[in-house]
Amino acid sequence: MANLSASPATSILSKGFPHDPVQKSRFTCRTPAPSRRLCLRSSQKCRLGHGGRSGARERLLGRRFVGCSSTAGEVGVVSEDGSGKAGVGDGQDKYLLREFGWGVRRMAKVGEEMSKVAHVQAEAFHTPVALLNDLFFHMFKAEVLSALMYRVRSSPPERYACLVAESASAHNSLWEPLKEIVGVVDVTVQRDEDVLCHIQGEQEYLYISGIAVLTKFRRQKIATVLLKACDVLSALWGFSYLALRAHEDDFGARKLYSNAGYKVVSRDPIWITWIGKKRRVLMVKPSPFYKTDFI
Repeated sequence: MANLSASPATSILSKGFPHDPVQKSRFTCRTPAPSRRLCLRSSQKCRLGHGGRSGARERLLGRRFVGCSSTAGEVGVVSEDGSGKAGVGDGQDKYLLREFGWGVRRMAKVGEEMSKVAHVQAEAFHTPVALLNDLFFHMFKAEVLSALMYRVRSSPPERYACLVAESASAHNSLWEPLKEIVGVVDVTVQRDEDVLCHIQGEQEYLYISGIAVLTKFRRQKIATVLLKACDVLSALWGFSYLALRAHEDDFGARKLYSNAGYKVVSRDPIWITWIGKKRRVLMVKPSPFYKTDFI
């Protein structure tokens, strides 16, 4: 589904995760250009996580964002109303987005939860081997966990986020950090010129990577909800564009991303296949909460 391919002998840092979680970042606050300023219904300030962007102004299909922080350091933004559609949270809801019975929030920075995240990504991206598969899987999972911990330690709260999806039944709105995590996605602020040349006028964008869903929970709209949560995060952090990469021949993933609003803007050079690598496509979308000129 995602843009990662795994093999036991290859470092996790070459599997689609950013080689450097703060790559090309200068840790400067970014203010959206005046021409792309959000249309507001509320001037209420919002915070996302510890030290998140303050004073961010958002609009979600005419609904007002709620800026109350929970004890977990998260922000209640969007929840599900009686109609089953995305709506406004009550301010104590930990979720960025609640839809189709799933809730997406930022990962808790505790060891056991980070291990669960690593398990989800390892299951999705590990390539089985004929002999000693269990051993190689645990080695791969340890590598994924190490990379995750490095990104968390090295990145400011509004430059990197790992979002996790879990069951969000209406009768269970209290925070249970160790309940089963069924899907994850990484969101990183980047400024790669190969991407910026397709979104002229921008200095940075949100890069989506590492999206993974546990095998037994696939085809239940979890990946769709994760991508929508990335849209919400783009508004909270004040970014106009999101980007990701997918393998050119992974038509299932590309359909998922296309349905989420991403468009192919470039492809890897053909010579990539000559050295045994799969060709990828770069897909970009404007944040649905911003007015942009992207076509």
